[in-house]
Amino acid sequence: MRRAQRVEGFTLIELIIVLVIAATLMAVTPPLVRQALPGVELKSATRHVASALRYARSRAATGGEEAVVTFDLEGRTIQTEGRPRAYALPESLKLVLLTADSETEGEQLGRVRFYPDGSSTGGRVTLSLERNPEYRFAVDVDWLTGRVRVLDDPDA
Repeated sequence: MRRAQRVEGFTLIELIIVLVIAATLMAVTPPLVRQALPGVELKSATRHVASALRYARSRAATGGEEAVVTFDLEGRTIQTEGRPRAYALPESLKLVLLTADSETEGEQLGRVRFYPDGSSTGGRVTLSLERNPEYRFAVDVDWLTGRVRVLDDPDA
């Protein structure tokens, strides 16, 4: 007697179950990703602001002349002197700038200036979510040393 050979593979029922599970995951995942995206955008924008300020500080120290970072709150852009284009903030974020009075033009334009000796005009840039202002980060610039620090909890 000959034994019947068994063919390896998947049954139609197994394939249908896998497709149903995959379709369910694809339906559930995008809303979860969209909810997490603003938090990711906030962290990314905070890192970009800190990077722009550190670049300006370094440029002032190595170039021997002042370097400026300009914040346009109305246009939602950050322009670093010496870089070709401005960084645009995502619409889901709010930007608040605290800087020296001599570095502001109205309520919508302000600057942080770094000097060759390492000092700066100082200030604080606070970024938050429009929908959830409690979730925020701050980037501090020390006026004496020009040191740039990112604060996870601006109130601390």
